[in-house]
Order: sequence, then C-alpha cells, then structure tokens
Amino acid sequence: MTNVHSLTDAVRAAARPLDGNSDDYDVLLDHIGEARFVLLGEASHGTHEFYRERARITRRLIEEKGFTAVAVEADWPDAYRVNRYVRGQGQDRSAPEALSDFQRFPRWMWRNVDVQDLVEWLREHNAHYPDRMAGFYGIDLYSLHRSMAAVVEYLEGVDPEAAQRARQRYSCFEPYGQDPQQYGMATAYGIEEPCEDEAAAQLVELRRRENELIQDGILAEDEHFYAEQNARLALNAERYYREMFRGRQDTWNLRDTHMADTIDALAQHHREQGSQAKIVVWAHNSHLGDARATEVNWQQGQQNVGQYMRERHPGETYIIGFSTFQGEVTAADDWNTPAKRKRVRPAVPESHEELLHGVGIPNFWLDLREPNAATTGLCEERLQRFIGVIYRPQTERGSHYYHARLSEQYDALLYFDHTHALVPLDKTSGWEAGE
Repeated sequence: MTNVHSLTDAVRAAARPLDGNSDDYDVLLDHIGEARFVLLGEASHGTHEFYRERARITRRLIEEKGFTAVAVEADWPDAYRVNRYVRGQGQDRSAPEALSDFQRFPRWMWRNVDVQDLVEWLREHNAHYPDRMAGFYGIDLYSLHRSMAAVVEYLEGVDPEAAQRARQRYSCFEPYGQDPQQYGMATAYGIEEPCEDEAAAQLVELRRRENELIQDGILAEDEHFYAEQNARLALNAERYYREMFRGRQDTWNLRDTHMADTIDALAQHHREQGSQAKIVVWAHNSHLGDARATEVNWQQGQQNVGQYMRERHPGETYIIGFSTFQGEVTAADDWNTPAKRKRVRPAVPESHEELLHGVGIPNFWLDLREPNAATTGLCEERLQRFIGVIYRPQTERGSHYYHARLSEQYDALLYFDHTHALVPLDKTSGWEAGE
C-alpha cells in the first residue's frame, strides 16, 4: 500500500480548495462537460454541507448546461407534488406546503431548509425561463399504497370505468391495510397469494391505452407519465416487499434497478417532449458510487444506480461523491424514531476519511479522473464511512464502514472536514437539544 504520508502530500497537491466563492466549481463544470447524467452523492442523509453544495452545483447545471430534471432518492408521488409546484401548477403556495406529502420516516431528508431553498429557486427559475423548465422527481419505490391511489385518481379523471378496474385489481392488497411489510410477510411465507399479476395487469393496461387516454397535449402527457410510473412503482414495490422476507440480497438490487429505470424513463419522456434529457440525481453515496469498487459488491453481489448508469450510458455519466471527517448529523437512533442532532465521531484509523483529514485543507474537491499519484493511491482499498438515516456511533466500525476504492467509485470527490446537521422543517425536541 502507498505510504500514507506521501499519499497525503499527493492529495494536498491535487486538491482544489472550496472557499464558498462563485468560481468554486468552474473547473468541475468543465470536467463534467457534456455528460447527460450527473450523480451527486452524500456520505449521510443528514448533513447540511452536502445538501447545500449539491444545490449550488445543481443550479449551475440547470443555468449553464441546460439540465431539465432533479431526480432524488424520494418517493415518486411525494416528489411529483413538488414538481407541479416548481412548474407553477397545483394549489400549493409555498415550498413547505409543496413538500407536505413527505410524511413517512425520514421526513427530514426532503423536508429541510436546504431543499426548501432549492425548490423555491426552481420555481423562480421556471417562471423566468418557461422554455427551459427543470422538474423535480422521486426515483424510490417505497410508496406502494400512495402510488396505487394515484393511479386510481388519475383514471377517475380520464376514464371512470378504467378507474374501477384499477380499484378492483389493487383491492388484492386491502387485507394488509397500509403496511406493505405485512403484505410482504404473508406472501413470502405462503400465507396468501401474491398480488403481482394484478399489479402487472394494471401497468400493461395503462401502457396499452396511452394514446387513447392522452388527448390534451403536453400537460396530459405529463399526467399520464406520472400515472404510468406510479403503476410501475406499485409492481416493483410489490416484488420488493415480497423479497424483503426471503432474506436475500435481491431487495437492494431490485430497488436500485427501479431507481435507474426511473431515471431512464424520465430521460425518455423528456426526449419525447422535445427537451434535453439531462438529469442531475441526488442520492446516497452507497447508491451512486459505482458498487463494483466496494466490498458489498465483491462479497455480496450488491449493484447500484452508479454502476447501472455507467454501464447503460458510458461516457455520459459523471459521479460526484461527498465525504467528511467529523461534525454533526441529523439522524435517528433506530428506524421510525425521531430525528436527532447527533455528533459524528472522528473517522476511524486507516480510512479514506482519516487520510483526507490529514491533508489539512478544510474543504476541497478532487478530480479522480486525472492520472496522478493522488488518484492512484486512492484506488487502493480502505475503509469508507456510510451514514444513512440511522447513526449508531456505539457500533461505528461495524454499522457504518466497509472497504472501498475511492477513485473507482467516483469521477470527483467533495470533502468537508467538519460538517453540520441538516436543519429539518419539523424540528423535534431531540434535534433542538442536540447531543
């Protein structure tokens, strides 16, 4: 392995400081070039600096390179309400109101001050440039029941008889209430027959009747596309919750395949409407950093969005990872528990984060495509930290680290030595008090 001191010196020489100036990302945008898919990661789901800098880069991609969509690791129907708002549609009068559908755990991921500011900026941008609007979309698949309801609601407006057929098909899920995990458990263990055929039939009908149902131009095309993606989500979510209780790795790959397919469907929809299909994606490093450069791929066969996009769109995908050494994070102790403002411990020895901390520059970015001693050294296997919506510092090493090759995961890396917690719109007493 490369000597740590010499590698630290090499990274210091290659690092480009981030000072908060307007020209911070001039060179980065040059390197992004004509990529149509720019993937912006995050090392946690609750760090202010990651959201703030992703927003800065996103605004420039929209203004200077004509990007037409922000696709985020969020549920499709919840995000589509925001999409309507930023396009000047719907009834919402403010960004917090447009973000109101984000009610399931973890709400702070999208109901936070940084996303609120980006949403307001998107609305203002679209009002000034109606010929080059940018939308806001979700690519995740957890919203099984909300998506089924959205399909029925759409059909009520265009074909009430088709809405009744959809209701009948989706009634297969009714015995399990609003908890898709109950459905997954019952079908995985053979207690009940799965509803896959019904969900598939609904998607097939929507696709087959697309031309018949669309009669009023682009807005009608958007609404049909919205409904079709909800029907596809319902089908994939049905499979996801069924696989969840079979103890397989398939659920991760199924979820990330769905997200990559949604990005591709969005690009195709924009092309069909005559606009540029250029999409910026916001999701966790674990979804966007190429899985082939990580331990979870080598040992468990885990694949992800970053890998899929590079394979499907070689030369058109640019991946940017994010990293920090210590600070604060908005996270929970366990699933479905309140958000807290928690202290992030200094990174463990022999990790990428410890090495980057040793560079001694508070905030900087690295071009990982450039052939030099830094990128060569960062291709070596080291521990890397991944904090999701749960942070367990008491089991730091086991819960949040695995081995990875930094230079192979990303095309560029943004590093912030000391970071701060994301500020939720719905602050809890635990968040206010801090740790």
